[in-house]
Amino acid sequence: MTSPGPSPVRILLCDDHAVVRAGLLALLGSAPDIEVVGEAGSGEEAVAMAAKLAPDVVLMDLQLGPGIDGVEATRRIAASNADAAHDVHVLVLTTYDTDADITRAIEAGATGYLLKAERPEELFTAIHSAAQGRTALSAPVATRVMDRMRGAGRPSLTERETDILGQLARGLGNREIARALFISEATVKTHLGRIYAKLGVDTRAGAVAVAKETRLLP
Repeated sequence: MTSPGPSPVRILLCDDHAVVRAGLLALLGSAPDIEVVGEAGSGEEAVAMAAKLAPDVVLMDLQLGPGIDGVEATRRIAASNADAAHDVHVLVLTTYDTDADITRAIEAGATGYLLKAERPEELFTAIHSAAQGRTALSAPVATRVMDRMRGAGRPSLTERETDILGQLARGLGNREIARALFISEATVKTHLGRIYAKLGVDTRAGAVAVAKETRLLP
């Protein structure tokens, strides 16, 4: 008997334009390893549906009309992961690529930042990366992050901080990192605080993004 393949990545769409959601629904429907489990037209609706449906990835637009924007929705979804058994990753999908937008989204907890001009194949790849907790950035976004970090200088991390950052990039949680490095979770949290401060970020995804763009990680 043939064993079943891996489960498809479960997606929640959040965009205030019904036509855009319909287009994304049709596009993602062509990928056999991706399943759209819900659609949200506002930030508040996305937060509520993410809590109810526990998708693997939320495709989040930044500008959502009345109510909270995509950054605040991302922040609330990321914060809820602390008390959830299943992490919901947010992949921003937008037309906005300013430094301010990118920084706000990453600091809010977005796992990735993709532009709507990307090819479908790039979107599919980014979705799978985000589902595994890996950072996914459009090339123009990655360039902006890199240019910003070049201007700020290359941060210096200790050997232990680099080890922890490497485990972070693999998508491991604090408990898993502690086990892998034979240290306590409290020690992991202390080092993460120092890493965030040195890299000028507030989130795990932000730390990994900056570290990759500044070549702190191989």
